[in-house]
Amino acid sequence: MAISFVRASVSLDFGTLFIIATCVTTLLGLFLLFAWTQERIRALAWWGIAYLIGGASGALWRFGDSFGAVLPSNLSTIMLFVAVGLIWSAARLFHGQPVRWVPTLFGAGFWLIACFVPAFASSAASRIVVSSLIVAGYTFLTAAELRRERRKSLIRRWPAAFVPMLHGAIFVFPVALATISPAGDGAYGVARGWIAVFAIEILLYVVGTAFIVLILAKDRTVHTYKVAAATDTLTGLLNRRGFFDAAASLMARNRRSRAPVSVLAFDLDHFKSINDRYGHAVGDAVLQLFAKVVGQTMRASDVIGRLGGEEFVALLPGTLGDAARAAERVRSAFAAAYIVRNGQHIAATVSIGVASGAPSTAIDHLIAGADAALYRAKTNGRDRVETAAEIAGGAEADGALQPAVSRRNNKRENGAVRDDALEGCIA
Repeated sequence: MAISFVRASVSLDFGTLFIIATCVTTLLGLFLLFAWTQERIRALAWWGIAYLIGGASGALWRFGDSFGAVLPSNLSTIMLFVAVGLIWSAARLFHGQPVRWVPTLFGAGFWLIACFVPAFASSAASRIVVSSLIVAGYTFLTAAELRRERRKSLIRRWPAAFVPMLHGAIFVFPVALATISPAGDGAYGVARGWIAVFAIEILLYVVGTAFIVLILAKDRTVHTYKVAAATDTLTGLLNRRGFFDAAASLMARNRRSRAPVSVLAFDLDHFKSINDRYGHAVGDAVLQLFAKVVGQTMRASDVIGRLGGEEFVALLPGTLGDAARAAERVRSAFAAAYIVRNGQHIAATVSIGVASGAPSTAIDHLIAGADAALYRAKTNGRDRVETAAEIAGGAEADGALQPAVSRRNNKRENGAVRDDALEGCIA
């Protein structure tokens, strides 16, 4: 039955279909290059160039006889393999992976070497099997690379991987046909039928893949803008808006599992004195140092943000004891860190307040509890961790919320906590 299907497809005007596929591929290549000029995503340029090479390969295969002996007979096939290799490299580039030139050009090089073997060059079935395996191999690799997308996007990961996988599966199909078909006219019929099927399928593949690539690229651009809008430019941590958005998502997840959450409130000690003595450039470097320390010390799943000035906050799943241990790790790591300016080691310490409660607790109440504990840490000598009583549902924190907010507002109005000396800031 399979052989009959392939022979029936010979009746299609595959020459016209191939011309249409070539034109569509070329136009999509130009469109992807135009998209690259707008989005400046390097992978789009590679996809566009790959499509253009693929379109040129189709044109050369269809009209190669017009050039006679001027061009090598296998040039169109080699260009096709270069194109599919570049598409794989484009998928790698899209996810920040380096280009591997040897694997990218392996298919074209293998075909070129195989064509010098007389037995291979004279066997239509062998050429079908090898060419199908090369295209299918690169296509499956492309699907694997596209599946690397881990972020939530406008589309799920499975369509990005499914389209090239289906394309690869179609290219594996001729391998079975060539294996079960008789020699001579059977192999020739398989070859012609495969070309007709290829011409139809490539139209669907190039359009579908270009559509998915453009959606992924647009999604990445939107994601980049969202990250920029939610990120503090100095420290690279979340800004106030980004922190509260991410905190709401984390607390919603924990509400489903009923797992407790905890808030850590950080405030750098004697920070105003550092700015006054060394200048704001050094103060900014100290803030960046703290952001680096807290980012390396806490878990990737924890939500960490800068509320303003030297005030930072973190939300993490876990009990009060878990959060206190995490806070102590941050405190000790930052106490041991320093920056060097003009040969002088400049260090600072941090005071931390910790509060914990049920995931149904309002985030403002948790922050208020952590801020009250932070105030005690400042009062009791700084460079220490203080914990608040566990907050249940947020009602207990109502009385502490307004004083905590008032202290933060007064601190911003007055500039910072006033310190009498710089002791403890210079290591």
